[in-house]
Amino acid sequence: MTSEFVSVVDIVGSIRAGKTTASDVLEQHLARIDKRETEIHAFNHVMAESARANAASIDADLKSGKERGPLAGVPIALKDNMCTRGVPTTCSSKILEGWKPPYDATVVTRLQQAGAVVVGKTNLDEFAMGSSTENSAFGPTRNPLDTSRVPGGSSGGSAAAVAAGFAAASLGSDTGGSIRQPAALCGVVGVKPTYGMVSRQGLVAFASSLDQIGPFTHTVADAALLMEVIGGHDPLDSTSLDQPVPSLTAVLGRGVKGMRIGRLADMPDGCEPEVLARLDAAFAALKAAGATIVDIALPSLSYCLTAYYLVAPAEASSNLARYDGVRYGLRVESADLISMYGATRAAGFGAEVKRRIMLGTYALSAGYYDAYYGKALKVRRLIANDFAAAYQSCDVILTPTSPTVAFPIGEKTSDPLTMYLCDIFTIPSNLAGHAAMSVPFGTGAHSMPVGVQILAPALGEPTMFRVAAELERAS
Repeated sequence: MTSEFVSVVDIVGSIRAGKTTASDVLEQHLARIDKRETEIHAFNHVMAESARANAASIDADLKSGKERGPLAGVPIALKDNMCTRGVPTTCSSKILEGWKPPYDATVVTRLQQAGAVVVGKTNLDEFAMGSSTENSAFGPTRNPLDTSRVPGGSSGGSAAAVAAGFAAASLGSDTGGSIRQPAALCGVVGVKPTYGMVSRQGLVAFASSLDQIGPFTHTVADAALLMEVIGGHDPLDSTSLDQPVPSLTAVLGRGVKGMRIGRLADMPDGCEPEVLARLDAAFAALKAAGATIVDIALPSLSYCLTAYYLVAPAEASSNLARYDGVRYGLRVESADLISMYGATRAAGFGAEVKRRIMLGTYALSAGYYDAYYGKALKVRRLIANDFAAAYQSCDVILTPTSPTVAFPIGEKTSDPLTMYLCDIFTIPSNLAGHAAMSVPFGTGAHSMPVGVQILAPALGEPTMFRVAAELERAS
């Protein structure tokens, strides 16, 4: 869907070969932003001035022979829930409007060290709570391929920025599908790494046991390169895995011969026929490339949504308690401290965030903890056990990323449950802490993109990327 745009690998190669400059590449992307940003609203904040200064510095260093890293000159966008020093970081919420962090997230530091040029902070569902980027306090993002439709969420701005050519790559966060689902709806590649592979330091927390940062790109090779840059141990994140990221770019040409690909024997209801047809075509392509298709069962799959919408809101209730009008962000003056808390949160949080905070607070309250949150944790363990059993007979599992293609703006906003069902295929890997990614694989209804999801066990990224590269070749 995005073949007209130059890949990260090609940009780096052209700059290093002297065929273009970082400044020229940046201006091409800024020109696209100037042309279409008012129509799409991918960004909350465009950093044109600092990006130009950064690109000029990279050009000067490369001209003098100084090494600037594997992403030298590549324009990249960041989801607006990743701290950037001195730059507004709002989580698309009024309660943080205008807040400027005093430090950079670890992933931001690693991108800068690799020579990337950050072009802006992208729009999202408020505090990453949503599947359409319609819950932003600053207005919805539109799908660049059809602006009457959503780009997915919560990382819809990051997906749209890549799909529109505003950035060569972007970063999003994935708590229950917030990278993979918008990647599918916008026709780009999106990766949710194994929990702990990429540092969460500086990522504004939604649900700490589920959140992971990952890339959006045009190609699988670009995603592999981004993963090698942002991944790896971080002593500032206590959940960070104490090991390096495995080489992913090195495995892309190895194919899938002899690999076992898992297929759900009992597919959940609600998938569009065209989406299932593209999934069948993906299985056929992998079989033709030498893989074996194996039917597998995940008996607890039907409980994933229920468990997720207890675990995630409970953690959100705890994490978002810090927004009280005292330390940073919005403050609504009132007669006393307690009423100030209430007035600030009433004015600062949107409807979906309030809904999830209340749900989470209820699930954690005395007398209900064991009945709701405690049981959800037990279901989470059953899901992990089901995956462990399935991976005894297969190397990866293929599913649709989203049960539908991008839907019209406003179609699901009045019914939260139908919106939640968008994540039925993506949530399980977050609950299990496993790796997963979405790869574009043709189009479905209304000629909109369809994404195929590859699920892999924890630290199964090398195998996952081999399958992704084969699907990309087949598509």
